[in-house]
Amino acid sequence: MERLRDARLKRGLSQEKLAELADLNRNYIGIIERAEKSVTLRNIVKIAKALKMRVKNLVDF
Repeated sequence: MERLRDARLKRGLSQEKLAELADLNRNYIGIIERAEKSVTLRNIVKIAKALKMRVKNLVDF
């Protein structure tokens, strides 16, 4: 998810810090950013909240 990486970097967050804020594993954030695995809606919501953005702005439906 290129948008995830862009949003994370725009906010000056490391993968580790984003993972902490979203209550997810840092490795999982990297896997999602590289599109190696699909992400669940539940985790998309967690990540969007951690980035203080709307889900619709994070993903392309």
